[in-house]
Amino acid sequence: MRRSQCEIKDKGKIEEILRRCRIGRLATVGADGYPYITPLNYVYRQGAIWFHCARQGEKLHNIARDPRVCFEVDIPLAYKGTDCDPEAPACSVSQLYHSVVIRGRAEVVTAVEEKVAALNALMAVHEGVPGFGRIGAADPGVAACLVVAVRIERMSGKSGLAQNKSDADKAGIRAYLERRGLPGDLEAARLIR
Repeated sequence: MRRSQCEIKDKGKIEEILRRCRIGRLATVGADGYPYITPLNYVYRQGAIWFHCARQGEKLHNIARDPRVCFEVDIPLAYKGTDCDPEAPACSVSQLYHSVVIRGRAEVVTAVEEKVAALNALMAVHEGVPGFGRIGAADPGVAACLVVAVRIERMSGKSGLAQNKSDADKAGIRAYLERRGLPGDLEAARLIR
């Protein structure tokens, strides 16, 4: 990672980002050699990324041909615009964020109990309310869809939180975000150290 000061080294913090996000982007290798990116709902559980999908499609063809994948999530916290310092050049604007990039291998889950557990975990995360109807092995939806697990081989996290700025600049950015008060500003201000 070029900006080593932005690297998240704590695996727990990386996993926290994975649990917080709801949509990730899966990159597979297309038949033509080009990356093919699919945004999808997922759940992070048991050290893997799990998602469900239709029984056929380009991403599945790509996975069958080459199971190597890349998966990315990000949390855009706040945008530091030109109004932070009107005297600064336009190239000084920046996005404050967290991100995670995973490299691994995707596999279609065939064990019914594992598939049902993954589908229920997806429902629990995305429904966000207790008491949703649990999925059972006999549910017709279980046979109608596929569940894919991305087994993680490498994982890296990155946070852009003005780490390359002086203490005075960081204080100015924090004050700007606190004053502006847009969604994400207060969280970003709290995280800038």
